[in-house]
Amino acid sequence: MRTQYTVAGQDIPTITISYGAFLVLWGIIISQISNADSFTSYIPSILGIPLLVSGLLARKLPEKRKLWMHISASFGLICALGGLDFLRGFSSDGGPFELPAAGASKLMLLVTGSIYTYVCIQSFIWFRKNKDDLVS
Repeated sequence: MRTQYTVAGQDIPTITISYGAFLVLWGIIISQISNADSFTSYIPSILGIPLLVSGLLARKLPEKRKLWMHISASFGLICALGGLDFLRGFSSDGGPFELPAAGASKLMLLVTGSIYTYVCIQSFIWFRKNKDDLVS
């Protein structure tokens, strides 16, 4: 029996750390490439920092893993919900790609945030079903 939920052989704290680091790098790289002078271009990085930190803390403090994973799942949901702004672009004159970097970032947040939140929910369900079988 498995002792933890994994996706592609990676546990949830590892996935969280990787996703947080990806968001931080995305925000920095997109902001630099697009020469954005707006603070909002760093929103993916701002959302990635708490994900990265909560993943690291879940690994460092296993007795508080449940708390840190719930916090990270909340930030994953915030990413997905924030990415929904991509759809608002369809009602504007220029469409969602009037500002290509902004549209790409919103779409990326929508897709990756949704996938990450789904994985977190699956992890919570797995732990709930297997909590009696797991060794404390």
